[in-house]
This record gives sequence, structure tokens and C-alpha cells, in this order.
Amino acid sequence: MESSRAPRNRRSRSSRPFRRRPLLYTALASVAVLGGTAAGTVYVQARAHSGGGVVSSAATPSASSSAATSASSDQEASVEPVAAPAVDHDGLLAAAMRSVGGADDAEVSAAVLDLDSGVGASYGEGLFDTASIVKVDILAALLLQAQDADRPLTARERSYATAMIEHSDNTSASALWRAIGKADGLDAANVRLGLADTEGGDDMLWGLTQTTATDQLTLLRQVFGADSELSEASRTYLRELMGRIATGQDWGVSAAADGSGWALKNGWLPRSTTGLWDINSIGRVTAHGSDYLVAVLSKGNSTQAAGISLVERVAKAALSVFTDTDTSPSTATGTAPSTAPSTGTATDTDEPVSDSASVAVTR
Repeated sequence: MESSRAPRNRRSRSSRPFRRRPLLYTALASVAVLGGTAAGTVYVQARAHSGGGVVSSAATPSASSSAATSASSDQEASVEPVAAPAVDHDGLLAAAMRSVGGADDAEVSAAVLDLDSGVGASYGEGLFDTASIVKVDILAALLLQAQDADRPLTARERSYATAMIEHSDNTSASALWRAIGKADGLDAANVRLGLADTEGGDDMLWGLTQTTATDQLTLLRQVFGADSELSEASRTYLRELMGRIATGQDWGVSAAADGSGWALKNGWLPRSTTGLWDINSIGRVTAHGSDYLVAVLSKGNSTQAAGISLVERVAKAALSVFTDTDTSPSTATGTAPSTAPSTGTATDTDEPVSDSASVAVTR
């Protein structure tokens, strides 16, 4: 753990007011067309200024036409389009979350976006440790810096990036964390990327970067959307790495996808102060022909397997807001992977990334 230099004069997290930011996209209200005659006449609802009756623009027999003509001489009718009721997607997600069921006393937050319609929803608030989902943010920061310098990534940087994303290698993450300027570099990149509530971890503690589910959705939009600070080449590079996650680390939001239609990054961290687990998953999933961005963050899980199961159930519930399929909350049971991800091997040692001297290896 590199702690020789004096701590940076950064604002204390406890003093930062947490802002719950709404998703940037909302559903557009649409005019309801109620019907049409064989001749093409469209019915719309209208209300006379001086009365409560609903009138119609449809053609009627001559007697009715005479009556309508007479009525129009006495009072002017104004046609008012009937707006479709706005869908409360946040409310739908909250209802879906009630069906997920609890896991111990774990806290969870989720955000989801339909890439086709631009409609999103979020549930929960507060700050969460990123664990290794921050590796997507680290690589995005590195790519931004390379773009600014008008240079490609070096062979060494690409090697680190591949190991960091595909295999969640911590040594590679620590090397790139230093390369971007640690938390200062991450925070500067996040200003450009639009992550307003994310703050990099102190010194080499990149796994303790603080974030929100909505910020992670914003990051995913930078990677998978077209309107991005990242160039097309940078976005394509990140997407490809997130689509080649190693076997055993491909759990999480992928549980809500159709087959192999996913690209993700997961994070898991046992907190040395409590013995409880942070379990997170972010990514793009394809379900029923549509693409969705999903971010699920959790903390306080009693075991790694319990946290993974919770995150997968929540991911399925999040997509059920937009799909009427067997991924609905009532059937979103979720299971832990058959082989739990490794939390450290002899060939994958790491710099300290935990919250205390007792090192808890982050993935």
C-alpha cells in the first residue's frame, strides 16, 4: 500500500451532501388516438367551454350534423388531446423490488435504462463501495487521457486493461490506477463523464471508491450509448473487453439476459471491518430483442453467494419493469453460480485495496 505521501486535501465524504439525481431520460407523453371510421375520420375527445359533455369530431347523420351546427353557434368547443397516463417506472421498480425478497440485512440499489426508448428507472439511494466495478471507470479515464493526448494505448496499457476487465486482475488495476493519477485522475474524468456522486478511493484503495447506482448507469451510457465523451474506438474497445469476462466471473446482471447477450463487470469485496460482503454488477443485457443497461449495487451481504443471488434477482426484477416475461419479479429467483469467483490466487496477488491493514482482496 503506497501511503508515503501526505493525504490529499479532499472533501470528507461525510461532509458531501448526497444528491439523488433522477435518470436523464423520461417517457414522453403521447396523444391517445381513440379510433377512426372506415372513411378515415379520427375520433378525439373534446369538451365544450361551457359544459361538461364530451363531443366527437366524427361524421354523423344529417340530423345530428344540424344539431351539432346549432350547438356550435351557441358555444365554441375546444378539442383537447387526451394524453396517455405517464408510466411511473420508479414505482414499478419499487414494486418489483418488494417481490425480490430480502437477503439478511443487505442494502441494495438498482438502476435500469431501456436503450431503445431512453426510459429508465432507479431504486434505492446512498453511496456504495465500488469494489472492482470501478475498473470500468479506471479504463474509461485512461482512454479519455489517451484521447486528449491524441495517442493510442501502449501495448503495456492494453495488456493491463485486458487482464483488469476480463479477469479482474488487481495488480493490473493498481498499475492503471497509478497511470491515471489515482483518485484525482478518476474524479477529473468523472466530471466529464457526468458521474456527479462518485469519488475515488484514497491513495491505492481504488476498491473503496464511492458511487451510486444512477452514476454507474451514467457510466454505462458513456460506454454503450452514442452520445459519449469516449470516442467510438474507445467505446468499442471497452464493450469488447466487457463481453469477454472469464468463466466464473460472468454472473450478475447477465442472469437477466437472453443467453450470451451481455457485457458486464462485477465486483466483490469482503469488508474487513464487518466481515460482510459488497457485491456489485453493472453492464448491458439483451432480452427479447431489446438492449438494457443495468446497475445493481449491494452491501452488507452475509456471504458472497448470498450477495450474488441477491444481485441476480434484482437484475431480473429491474428488467421486468420493461418486459412482461418469465423474468418478472414473481419468478426472479436467481441462483449463485456453480463455481464461486475466486477472491485471490497465487498468480493474482495484489496491492492492498481493503479498508484496513488486514487486506481483503477485491474483485
